[in-house]
Amino acid sequence: MRKIDEVIQDHRVIGITAHIRPDGDAIGSCLGLWNYLTKKYPDRDIRVYLDPLPDKFLFLPGASQVRQVGEERKFDLFITLDCGAIDRIGPAARYFYAAKETVCVDHHVRMGDFARINYIFPDASSTSELIFDLIDQEMLDDKIAQCLYMGIAHDTGLFQYSCTSEKTMRIAGRLMSTGIDYSGIIDATFSARSFAQNRILGHALDKARLYANGSFVASYITKEEMDAYGVAASDLDQIVSQLRITKGVEVACFLYQVGEDDFKVSFRSNGRIDVAALAMEYGGGGHVRAAGCNTALEPKEAIRLFADRVEDLLS
Repeated sequence: MRKIDEVIQDHRVIGITAHIRPDGDAIGSCLGLWNYLTKKYPDRDIRVYLDPLPDKFLFLPGASQVRQVGEERKFDLFITLDCGAIDRIGPAARYFYAAKETVCVDHHVRMGDFARINYIFPDASSTSELIFDLIDQEMLDDKIAQCLYMGIAHDTGLFQYSCTSEKTMRIAGRLMSTGIDYSGIIDATFSARSFAQNRILGHALDKARLYANGSFVASYITKEEMDAYGVAASDLDQIVSQLRITKGVEVACFLYQVGEDDFKVSFRSNGRIDVAALAMEYGGGGHVRAAGCNTALEPKEAIRLFADRVEDLLS
């Protein structure tokens, strides 16, 4: 597949989704593709399914059209974005399995493909970058550009991570040329924090501890603490990045509770450790410098397990 239009063909009913608890790249790539397809194929029924979006993303073009799984619908074509495993799309899997044709576009390291057509490039900065590659450039407008720019910026850590390439910067420049308020997009979705977000960040940093001779830093937040501070999971997405910049640290780890015996784990690396490989050891995955998994272990026990493994990898 060289362009997404190659698989559209005569498919009339098209669905788009990404992983559960979508991040900036998942949201940006889905809305970027939705804006492109609805512009180029106005006669098609095109729907995007994601978990409810955090308020900070609601200004994006197409955000009001995001649906949650529930309606009965059969799709001619179902597209998954930014998702390395079928179980990561949650309830939308029922639409995927019933669709006549399936496509996966992703940049995560994976164990195997699950769609019939797969466009997988682990070296790409983001799925939003891949969507830019796949669309007809002559159709690019500020609506599509806002979404894709936001997605790329989020997954590159504002163009600081090693996944940022010369090509990434050229694409960002092309998106900027459409007249988008690129600094406003970053302020609204990445930089700005509510008072509650600042408080939970401070609490998480206060709980942080160093392990493995100072090369591993970790913290965690329980559901009880989230409720006490009045925050949701989407308010925690900058904590692991703040931990990563601790001087002398090679790997940062942050856990937060998503179920009674279920913690979401995020890893960030400063270069020496491939955290995608680390996360895959525990059933997860991701990128060399940013990855994650889930664990049923008590958080202090899980942190000690991860710290010991990082110490082994560094020895």
